[in-house]
Amino acid sequence: MSLAQRVLLTWVFTLVFLIMLVVKLDGKASWNWFLIFLPVWVFDGILIIMLAVKMAGRCKPGYDPRNGSPALRLRAWYLTAMLLKLGFCLSLCAKLERLADIKLTLVCIPLWTVLLGALVELGLNIFPERREA
Repeated sequence: MSLAQRVLLTWVFTLVFLIMLVVKLDGKASWNWFLIFLPVWVFDGILIIMLAVKMAGRCKPGYDPRNGSPALRLRAWYLTAMLLKLGFCLSLCAKLERLADIKLTLVCIPLWTVLLGALVELGLNIFPERREA
């Protein structure tokens, strides 16, 4: 998938989600919150499948894991972040639909974990390890 296709796909799913969210919040529709977040989950599902396929490609015979270990670590972080984001969206929808009586602080724990991990990743990219020869 080219960069232009990925950007277009991101914009389309974001636009559909925002339109559905505005219609729900405006009171024009009494849709379920799980239906409102459907574009987010479809987009996240596509990204998770793409990440899983790229990670599974490293399991082919003849692949030297020493050459791509940082990229594999980064992809594993991306996969973990996507799963945490999905957990946050699911718990938020359950809270908004009143399916589960959980505190908002518990709902936000996956989101805070993703944000903390993103800060660590940013710090590792800004301040790379110094190797002295």
